[in-house]
Amino acid sequence: MRLPFSASTSKTTTPFELIHCDVWTSPVASISGCSYYLAVLDDFTHFCWTFPLKHKSDVHQHIVDFIRYARTQFGLPVKSIQADNVTEFVNRAMHSSLAADGIVLRLSCPYTSPQNGKAECLLRTLNNCVRTLLIQASMPSSYWAEALAAATYLLNRRPSSSVGHEVPYTRLFQTPPFYMHLRVFGCLCYSNLHATSKHKLAPRSAACVFLGYPSSHKGYRCLDLSSHKIIISRHVVFDETSFPFAREPVVTTSSFDFLLDDDSDSVPCLTNPAAGGDVPSADAPSTMDVEQPLPTSGGRGPVPPPEPSTSPSPGGCGLVPLPGSARAAAPSPVVDPPGRFG
Repeated sequence: MRLPFSASTSKTTTPFELIHCDVWTSPVASISGCSYYLAVLDDFTHFCWTFPLKHKSDVHQHIVDFIRYARTQFGLPVKSIQADNVTEFVNRAMHSSLAADGIVLRLSCPYTSPQNGKAECLLRTLNNCVRTLLIQASMPSSYWAEALAAATYLLNRRPSSSVGHEVPYTRLFQTPPFYMHLRVFGCLCYSNLHATSKHKLAPRSAACVFLGYPSSHKGYRCLDLSSHKIIISRHVVFDETSFPFAREPVVTTSSFDFLLDDDSDSVPCLTNPAAGGDVPSADAPSTMDVEQPLPTSGGRGPVPPPEPSTSPSPGGCGLVPLPGSARAAAPSPVVDPPGRFG
């Protein structure tokens, strides 16, 4: 028989005093070949970061990078890490790295995931958002990493009951987020191609699908429907009532059953009254935004793009090859401070 769990009474007072981590495995590979993602949640602010992974062994490096990010961007050390008792966290490399920085690793008992309840709740919230974004845009489930980056970006900018209905972004950066640049994921958009036109009679724009917000550019990520390349540009005009993928065979909700939490050992989140409980790259750039995302190396967090102009204007876009070919309405993003992790 299993004994009941008591509510946690622990309380944090500063960011990064305690972070919760967990890894989710997808049965559907993303368009860039990722089959996992690492989720990191700060206990005090409830700000989260996510990192698509190709291999579980990548977890260690992402944790090391995250610790450096917290120290460099905020001048704060990570003091404790809460995680499941799995090999991604229980290994010699992880123990050595954390011990060298004086960081305490707190593990749940084997086969007792409820002891890592906040991270479990975060995964559930993220997957619910990912599923909603994909279904509304009628996009294939292989775009889950792109939707994950957008979901992370949005969840960090909405009020959370876990922190007294404050906004995680505001608690972490001490400034309110900007909403005017937010657009509907998966909608039709037109990116300006003037700078890359081959000749003066070539098209000056292309029909694209909006895929989210790049972590290192002040613009938008768009999938060119004709060339299947990612275009990063600030000169984008949106049609938020049209979804290009919806013109193809309808995607049924059963296609996204893999995003449901079927862990029989899961129980409702055990939250403490102070820190709260439920929380809430793309494929290419890992997203910590979490805010959006945590890229794989040091840098600054994503900077929200400015409100797009009403008509395409020349310049400002780059073409990036996309491996393979690939409406939850978003509120309208204060300019984020620099930082690739947030």
